Amino acid sequence: MEGSVNERLHFGKIGYGCNHYRRRCRIRAPCCNEIYSCRHCHNEAASLLKNPFDRHELVRQDVKQVICSVCDTEQPVAQVCTNCGVKMGEYFCNICKFFDDDVEKEQFHCDDCGICRVGGRDNFFHCKKCGSCYAVGLHDNHLCVENSMRHHCPICYEYLFDSLKDVIVMKCGHTMHHECYLEMIKNDKYCCPICSKSVIDMSKTWKRIDEEIEATVMPQDYRNRKVWILCNDCNDTTEVYFHILGQKCGHCRSYNTRTVAPPVLPQ
Repeated sequence: MEGSVNERLHFGKIGYGCNHYRRRCRIRAPCCNEIYSCRHCHNEAASLLKNPFDRHELVRQDVKQVICSVCDTEQPVAQVCTNCGVKMGEYFCNICKFFDDDVEKEQFHCDDCGICRVGGRDNFFHCKKCGSCYAVGLHDNHLCVENSMRHHCPICYEYLFDSLKDVIVMKCGHTMHHECYLEMIKNDKYCCPICSKSVIDMSKTWKRIDEEIEATVMPQDYRNRKVWILCNDCNDTTEVYFHILGQKCGHCRSYNTRTVAPPVLPQ
Protein backbone atom coordinates (compact mmCIF):
# COMPACT_ATOMS: atom_id res chain seq x y z
CA MET A 1 0.00 0.00 0.00
CA GLU A 2 2.82 2.40 0.91
CA GLY A 3 4.49 1.69 -2.42
CA SER A 4 1.33 2.58 -4.36
CA VAL A 5 0.98 5.85 -2.40
CA ASN A 6 4.56 6.82 -3.24
CA GLU A 7 4.01 5.90 -6.88
CA ARG A 8 0.94 8.13 -6.92
CA LEU A 9 2.85 11.03 -5.33
CA HIS A 10 5.46 10.96 -8.09
CA PHE A 11 3.09 10.19 -10.98
CA GLY A 12 3.69 12.48 -13.95
CA LYS A 13 6.90 13.98 -12.55
CA ILE A 14 8.64 16.20 -15.15
CA GLY A 15 5.80 15.41 -17.58
CA TYR A 16 3.92 18.66 -17.11
CA GLY A 17 4.76 22.35 -17.06
CA CYS A 18 5.86 25.18 -19.33
CA ASN A 19 9.03 26.70 -20.76
CA HIS A 20 9.90 28.10 -17.35
CA TYR A 21 9.19 25.24 -14.92
CA ARG A 22 8.33 21.55 -14.87
CA ARG A 23 5.39 21.22 -12.47
CA ARG A 24 2.08 19.41 -12.16
CA CYS A 25 -0.18 22.35 -11.55
CA ARG A 26 -1.27 25.67 -12.97
CA ILE A 27 -2.07 28.81 -11.01
CA ARG A 28 -5.11 31.06 -10.96
CA ALA A 29 -3.85 34.64 -11.07
CA PRO A 30 -5.60 36.59 -8.29
CA CYS A 31 -5.09 39.87 -10.16
CA CYS A 32 -7.06 38.94 -13.29
CA ASN A 33 -8.62 35.57 -12.36
CA GLU A 34 -7.03 33.86 -15.40
CA ILE A 35 -5.23 30.49 -15.35
CA TYR A 36 -1.54 30.25 -16.28
CA SER A 37 1.20 27.65 -16.03
CA CYS A 38 3.33 29.99 -13.90
CA ARG A 39 3.75 33.65 -12.96
CA HIS A 40 6.24 34.20 -15.80
CA CYS A 41 3.67 32.95 -18.33
CA HIS A 42 1.18 35.38 -16.79
CA ASN A 43 3.61 38.30 -16.89
CA GLU A 44 4.58 37.62 -20.50
CA ALA A 45 0.92 37.54 -21.55
CA ALA A 46 0.02 40.63 -19.50
CA SER A 47 2.92 42.60 -20.97
CA LEU A 48 1.44 42.13 -24.47
CA LEU A 49 -1.97 43.63 -23.65
CA LYS A 50 -2.86 46.45 -26.04
CA ASN A 51 -3.90 48.85 -23.32
CA PRO A 52 -0.72 49.76 -21.37
CA PHE A 53 -2.85 50.49 -18.29
CA ASP A 54 -3.98 46.85 -18.25
CA ARG A 55 -0.42 45.52 -18.13
CA HIS A 56 0.61 44.20 -14.74
CA GLU A 57 2.70 41.59 -12.96
CA LEU A 58 1.56 38.80 -10.69
CA VAL A 59 2.65 38.93 -7.05
CA ARG A 60 3.68 35.34 -6.32
CA GLN A 61 2.73 35.44 -2.64
CA ASP A 62 -0.86 36.42 -3.51
CA VAL A 63 -1.67 33.16 -5.33
CA LYS A 64 -4.44 31.31 -3.45
CA GLN A 65 -5.73 28.71 -5.92
CA VAL A 66 -3.99 26.11 -8.11
CA ILE A 67 -5.28 23.60 -10.65
CA CYS A 68 -3.82 20.09 -10.69
CA SER A 69 -2.53 19.32 -14.19
CA VAL A 70 -3.16 15.59 -13.72
CA CYS A 71 -6.84 15.67 -12.67
CA ASP A 72 -7.81 19.32 -13.35
CA THR A 73 -9.03 19.88 -9.80
CA GLU A 74 -8.92 23.46 -8.58
CA GLN A 75 -7.99 23.77 -4.92
CA PRO A 76 -6.19 25.94 -2.33
CA VAL A 77 -2.38 26.06 -2.62
CA ALA A 78 -0.75 22.88 -1.27
CA GLN A 79 2.01 20.51 -2.38
CA VAL A 80 -0.20 17.42 -2.77
CA CYS A 81 -3.40 17.39 -4.83
CA THR A 82 -6.44 16.87 -2.59
CA ASN A 83 -8.20 14.84 -5.29
CA CYS A 84 -5.70 12.55 -7.05
CA GLY A 85 -2.87 12.58 -4.51
CA VAL A 86 0.03 13.59 -6.79
CA LYS A 87 2.75 15.98 -5.71
CA MET A 88 2.20 19.06 -7.80
CA GLY A 89 5.87 19.91 -7.31
CA GLU A 90 8.77 17.91 -5.88
CA TYR A 91 9.98 21.24 -4.52
CA PHE A 92 7.29 23.35 -2.89
CA CYS A 93 7.45 26.68 -1.09
CA ASN A 94 4.30 27.74 0.70
CA ILE A 95 5.59 31.31 1.10
CA CYS A 96 6.26 31.91 -2.60
CA LYS A 97 3.49 29.55 -3.74
CA PHE A 98 6.18 27.97 -5.90
CA PHE A 99 6.21 24.45 -7.40
CA ASP A 100 9.01 22.79 -9.37
CA ASP A 101 9.67 19.15 -10.29
CA ASP A 102 13.25 19.75 -11.40
CA VAL A 103 14.96 19.51 -7.99
CA GLU A 104 18.41 19.34 -9.63
CA LYS A 105 18.24 23.14 -9.53
CA GLU A 106 18.68 22.83 -5.73
CA GLN A 107 16.00 25.37 -4.91
CA PHE A 108 15.89 27.02 -1.50
CA HIS A 109 13.93 29.85 0.09
CA CYS A 110 15.87 32.85 1.37
CA ASP A 111 14.01 34.60 4.18
CA ASP A 112 16.03 37.80 3.71
CA CYS A 113 15.35 37.96 -0.04
CA GLY A 114 11.77 36.86 0.54
CA ILE A 115 11.84 34.59 -2.53
CA CYS A 116 13.16 31.21 -3.65
CA ARG A 117 16.61 30.90 -5.20
CA VAL A 118 18.39 28.10 -7.09
CA GLY A 119 21.89 26.68 -6.75
CA GLY A 120 21.89 25.17 -3.25
CA ARG A 121 21.64 26.97 0.09
CA ASP A 122 25.21 26.02 1.06
CA ASN A 123 26.57 27.69 -2.08
CA PHE A 124 25.13 31.13 -1.32
CA PHE A 125 25.08 33.76 1.40
CA HIS A 126 22.82 36.77 1.80
CA CYS A 127 24.60 40.13 1.67
CA LYS A 128 22.58 42.48 3.86
CA LYS A 129 23.88 45.67 2.25
CA CYS A 130 23.59 44.52 -1.37
CA GLY A 131 20.18 43.06 -0.50
CA SER A 132 20.51 39.73 -2.28
CA CYS A 133 22.04 36.25 -2.26
CA TYR A 134 25.54 35.99 -3.71
CA ALA A 135 27.80 32.98 -4.35
CA VAL A 136 29.96 32.12 -1.33
CA GLY A 137 33.06 32.95 -3.40
CA LEU A 138 32.03 36.61 -3.12
CA HIS A 139 31.88 36.56 0.69
CA ASP A 140 34.31 39.27 1.88
CA ASN A 141 35.39 39.44 -1.78
CA HIS A 142 33.12 42.03 -3.37
CA LEU A 143 32.45 45.74 -3.13
CA CYS A 144 29.08 46.29 -1.48
CA VAL A 145 26.63 48.67 -3.16
CA GLU A 146 23.37 49.47 -1.38
CA ASN A 147 20.59 47.29 -2.87
CA SER A 148 22.71 46.61 -5.96
CA MET A 149 20.44 43.77 -7.12
CA ARG A 150 17.21 45.70 -6.73
CA HIS A 151 17.74 47.53 -10.01
CA HIS A 152 17.28 46.90 -13.71
CA CYS A 153 20.07 45.48 -15.85
CA PRO A 154 21.77 48.56 -17.40
CA ILE A 155 21.90 46.79 -20.78
CA CYS A 156 18.54 45.06 -21.28
CA TYR A 157 16.61 46.81 -18.45
CA GLU A 158 15.14 43.61 -17.02
CA TYR A 159 14.72 43.72 -13.22
CA LEU A 160 17.63 41.80 -11.73
CA PHE A 161 16.42 40.80 -8.27
CA ASP A 162 14.14 37.98 -9.41
CA SER A 163 15.48 37.45 -12.93
CA LEU A 164 15.82 33.86 -14.17
CA LYS A 165 19.10 34.73 -15.91
CA ASP A 166 22.56 34.54 -14.32
CA VAL A 167 23.79 37.81 -12.82
CA ILE A 168 27.40 38.97 -12.45
CA VAL A 169 28.78 41.30 -9.78
CA MET A 170 31.40 43.57 -11.34
CA LYS A 171 34.55 44.91 -9.65
CA CYS A 172 32.76 48.15 -8.85
CA GLY A 173 29.95 46.29 -7.05
CA HIS A 174 27.26 47.00 -9.64
CA THR A 175 25.35 44.13 -11.22
CA MET A 176 24.06 43.10 -14.62
CA HIS A 177 23.08 39.95 -16.51
CA HIS A 178 26.08 37.74 -17.24
CA GLU A 179 25.06 37.37 -20.89
CA CYS A 180 24.73 41.18 -21.20
CA TYR A 181 28.16 41.58 -19.61
CA LEU A 182 29.72 39.19 -22.14
CA GLU A 183 28.00 41.02 -25.00
CA MET A 184 29.33 44.33 -23.67
CA ILE A 185 32.90 42.99 -23.50
CA LYS A 186 32.51 41.47 -26.98
CA ASN A 187 31.70 44.96 -28.27
CA ASP A 188 34.86 46.42 -26.68
CA LYS A 189 33.03 48.21 -23.86
CA TYR A 190 35.08 47.75 -20.70
CA CYS A 191 33.47 50.27 -18.34
CA CYS A 192 30.52 49.83 -16.01
CA PRO A 193 27.46 51.45 -17.66
CA ILE A 194 26.44 52.85 -14.26
CA CYS A 195 29.62 54.29 -12.70
CA SER A 196 32.08 54.15 -15.66
CA LYS A 197 34.78 52.28 -13.69
CA SER A 198 36.84 49.69 -15.57
CA VAL A 199 35.37 46.21 -15.16
CA ILE A 200 38.45 44.21 -16.23
CA ASP A 201 42.23 44.54 -15.87
CA MET A 202 43.19 47.24 -18.37
CA SER A 203 46.92 47.45 -17.55
CA LYS A 204 48.01 46.03 -20.93
CA THR A 205 45.78 48.53 -22.73
CA TRP A 206 47.18 51.43 -20.69
CA LYS A 207 50.72 50.29 -21.54
CA ARG A 208 49.85 50.23 -25.25
CA ILE A 209 48.44 53.76 -25.03
CA ASP A 210 51.65 54.85 -23.27
CA GLU A 211 53.64 53.57 -26.25
CA GLU A 212 51.30 55.22 -28.77
CA ILE A 213 51.49 58.57 -26.98
CA GLU A 214 55.27 58.38 -26.86
CA ALA A 215 55.32 57.79 -30.62
CA THR A 216 52.79 60.54 -31.38
CA VAL A 217 54.21 64.05 -31.06
CA MET A 218 51.61 66.74 -30.52
CA PRO A 219 51.73 69.97 -32.62
CA GLN A 220 53.75 72.79 -31.07
CA ASP A 221 50.61 74.76 -30.12
CA TYR A 222 49.37 71.88 -27.93
CA ARG A 223 52.57 70.53 -26.36
CA ASN A 224 52.36 72.62 -23.22
CA ARG A 225 48.60 72.69 -22.91
CA LYS A 226 47.25 71.30 -19.65
CA VAL A 227 43.74 70.11 -18.70
CA TRP A 228 42.04 68.98 -15.53
CA ILE A 229 40.78 65.39 -15.55
CA LEU A 230 38.61 63.20 -13.35
CA CYS A 231 39.62 59.55 -13.20
CA ASN A 232 36.65 57.22 -13.44
CA ASP A 233 38.64 54.42 -11.78
CA CYS A 234 39.99 56.15 -8.65
CA ASN A 235 37.88 59.35 -8.61
CA ASP A 236 41.02 61.48 -8.30
CA THR A 237 41.17 64.90 -9.97
CA THR A 238 44.52 66.00 -11.42
CA GLU A 239 45.99 68.46 -13.90
CA VAL A 240 47.85 66.76 -16.76
CA TYR A 241 49.29 67.53 -20.18
CA PHE A 242 46.69 67.25 -22.94
CA HIS A 243 47.12 64.59 -25.61
CA ILE A 244 44.77 63.69 -28.42
CA LEU A 245 45.06 59.95 -27.61
CA GLY A 246 44.08 60.30 -23.96
CA GLN A 247 44.86 61.75 -20.55
CA LYS A 248 46.56 59.56 -17.95
CA CYS A 249 45.56 59.71 -14.30
CA GLY A 250 48.55 60.79 -12.20
CA HIS A 251 47.31 58.73 -9.27
CA CYS A 252 46.36 55.25 -10.55
CA ARG A 253 47.87 55.54 -14.10
CA SER A 254 44.53 54.79 -15.77
CA TYR A 255 43.43 56.30 -19.07
CA ASN A 256 39.78 55.88 -18.11
CA THR A 257 39.46 59.62 -17.54
CA ARG A 258 37.44 62.62 -18.65
CA THR A 259 38.17 66.32 -18.78
CA VAL A 260 36.51 68.51 -16.17
CA ALA A 261 36.42 72.19 -15.27
CA PRO A 262 39.31 73.43 -13.12
CA PRO A 263 38.65 73.32 -9.37
CA VAL A 264 37.34 76.55 -7.86
CA LEU A 265 39.81 77.82 -5.31
CA PRO A 266 38.44 79.41 -2.10
CA GLN A 267 38.56 83.20 -2.06
